[in-house]
Amino acid sequence: MSARKNKLTAAHYELLAEWRYALRQFLRFSEGAARAAGLTPQQHQAMLAIKGFPGREGITIGELAERLQIRPHSAVGLADRLVREKFARRVPGRRDRRQVHLALTPRGDAVLEKLSATHREQLRRVAPQINRLLATLRGGP
Repeated sequence: MSARKNKLTAAHYELLAEWRYALRQFLRFSEGAARAAGLTPQQHQAMLAIKGFPGREGITIGELAERLQIRPHSAVGLADRLVREKFARRVPGRRDRRQVHLALTPRGDAVLEKLSATHREQLRRVAPQINRLLATLRGGP
């Protein structure tokens, strides 16, 4: 491909800026909703990663670190806080008892369910804008 075909136009920059703005608006909403529920945004993200891990409920510290894009020692500290505040619990692995998974407690489940319902409603509101931006990014109308 020639350099000319890869050249970004003002319209490309505007589209990328609008996409980033829409993402930031949603993240700001999410951060505020987490704080209103008595959580830090990172605790909310961790709880969602624990509950929504593909194929099972529960997650290892390494998987949590990967999902949140943080260092493993930061994931340990986050897990410690979630356990201390009774949002999560540590569960020994079934095959290897040395491996520990994090799972939500009933309290964590209840808080996450309320937050997730609020987030779904917000996503429904912004879906038309997000869909339009995605279609344009893919080269659609």
